[in-house]
Amino acid sequence: FTGSTETAWAINRGQAAIDRPGGQNALIADSSALPEQLVKDAMVAAFDSAGQRCSAARILFVQSDIADKVIHMLSGAMDELVVGNPGLLSTDVGPVIDEDAKAILTAHAARMDKEAKLIKAVTLPDDCQHGSFFAPRAYELNSLSQLSREVFGPVLHVIRYDAADIDQ
Repeated sequence: FTGSTETAWAINRGQAAIDRPGGQNALIADSSALPEQLVKDAMVAAFDSAGQRCSAARILFVQSDIADKVIHMLSGAMDELVVGNPGLLSTDVGPVIDEDAKAILTAHAARMDKEAKLIKAVTLPDDCQHGSFFAPRAYELNSLSQLSREVFGPVLHVIRYDAADIDQ
C-alpha cells in the first residue's frame, strides 16, 4: 500500500467493520515435500514458545499421498519433546502463560479427544505437575470447520487433502 495516512485510516476502519472469523496459521505441504524436513519445520512452528506466538502453526495441511508417513514421523518426533523449565537449554516446551490459558487448552483437548483423532499427547514429566504446563498434542481433523477459534498453545491440527482439492 502506498498512500496518505488518511487513506490508511479509511482502509483500517473499513476492514475493522467487517465481522469475520479469526485466521488459523497453517502449513500446507504437497507430495513434493520432504517428510523429514516437513516434520522438523512443523515441530518448530507448532511447539516453539509453547505455541504461544501469533506465527505458531495451528494446522498442517498435508497431501494424502504422504499423510500417513508424515503423521507417523510427527508422532515419533513428538516423543522426543522435552517439556519443562524454560530456563534449561534441554527444554523444548515451557509452560503456557497462565492458568486461564491452560484451562482453555485443557477444554480444547477434551473436545478434540471426542471429535478428532489423537496423533500424540506428550506425557508431562513429574516436575511439571505444578504450574501452567500443558502437554503438547497433535490431532487429525476431518475438516477445518472443527476449529471455531484460534488455539493459542502447543496444539497442532493435521488435515489431509487430496491434490485435486488444493483450492478448497
